[in-house]
Amino acid sequence: MTTHFQGRFEVEFKYRLTDSAAFVHTLTALGPEVMVADNHEQDCYFDTADGALAREEKSLIIRTMAPSGIRLWIVKGPGPDRCEAVNITDADKAASMVRTLGYQPVLTIDKRRSIYFLGAFHVTVDHLAGVGDFAELAIMTDDEAALPAYRAQLLALASRLGLAPEMRENRSYRTLCEQRAPL
Repeated sequence: MTTHFQGRFEVEFKYRLTDSAAFVHTLTALGPEVMVADNHEQDCYFDTADGALAREEKSLIIRTMAPSGIRLWIVKGPGPDRCEAVNITDADKAASMVRTLGYQPVLTIDKRRSIYFLGAFHVTVDHLAGVGDFAELAIMTDDEAALPAYRAQLLALASRLGLAPEMRENRSYRTLCEQRAPL
């Protein structure tokens, strides 16, 4: 995991894409570094039987990525800006440990993701079957005081990439998947 994903706080803006190929073309014109392209990610969310983490606006996630082979333990919340991730070597063992602590799998989200770096920022392009295509612009930091400046910089980057305010999606992928009507 690069320094792009280090920190206790994350500023992130998500946008719904109607033409992801056109967005990638615009992004590519800015000369980003490509971390991964068309990776398959599977996020397994864990919670207590009574949903205690969700009520506290927290998420406990074990993520596996292929073909990159990256495996992460992610904790989000409380609130939108808290996010920490750590590399793990054995996702199955981590999931077993989480279950031993009393958490159970409550949701699995599969997505196709490409990750790009533009300076200090990372841009992901995601496809979730049955949900849609999205771009996420983000930065992680340990400096809570920097969050307002990063928000402004990310909004300027979004504009440069042709992402309009009405394209913003404020719901998490978890919420979008939970609210999705059965197919």
